[in-house]
Amino acid sequence: MTTKIPLIKHHPSKQLLEQHIQGQLSLSLSIAVAAHIELCPHCQHLEASLTPKIADISWSQCQNKTNDLNQDLKVDASFAAMLSDIVENDEDLTLYQPPKPKVIECKGLTYTLPRAFNQFNELNWHGLGKISRARLPVNEGEVRSSLLHIDSGGAIPAHKHKGYELTLLLAGDFSDENGHYVAGDFILLDESHHDHSPKTTNGCLCYTVSNAPLHFTQGMSQLFNSIGNIIY
Repeated sequence: MTTKIPLIKHHPSKQLLEQHIQGQLSLSLSIAVAAHIELCPHCQHLEASLTPKIADISWSQCQNKTNDLNQDLKVDASFAAMLSDIVENDEDLTLYQPPKPKVIECKGLTYTLPRAFNQFNELNWHGLGKISRARLPVNEGEVRSSLLHIDSGGAIPAHKHKGYELTLLLAGDFSDENGHYVAGDFILLDESHHDHSPKTTNGCLCYTVSNAPLHFTQGMSQLFNSIGNIIY
């Protein structure tokens, strides 16, 4: 009997994919898109289709600039000789070996992360109750990037967003008023979205990016400030 793999339904927009391929996204967003692509066969296929087209456009633009430059400048002979030597001795070049995925532990559970997270060597977890967060050292002003872990049976109180919040579900699943999400789902919310309260039966691990604290709308908001500080 084969195990049915849950279908990823939420993806980055085509514009975000194109900006990622062109290297135009911030580090925090680029990590999210790269990790999603690694988890999502649909977006792997789309990236493979878009990349040659974007490369052709970039190459044409580069050639036009080079042709204009070469009208005024001659190529340095030593540089040309060095380039020729590299090409002639390409058999000495080492084949690229993709790095192994990173394995982390939280609350006694082990998770294998997409390779986009390999650059983060140390994770310091801080938590309250069923919610734990490891802040990633991505220096982007008010933007916060984190790994967020919610234990089985955990939930985040109902809240709105004063800015944007991107959630990439890395493992497990959770639900809110808008539906049910599985590993690989890419959810981007902003202040136009209504209140939501994510909850998980089995537990989950997410990568989150936000540029403002959450605004809690359930009960006495001040009681949830400590949770908000952990999440943001």
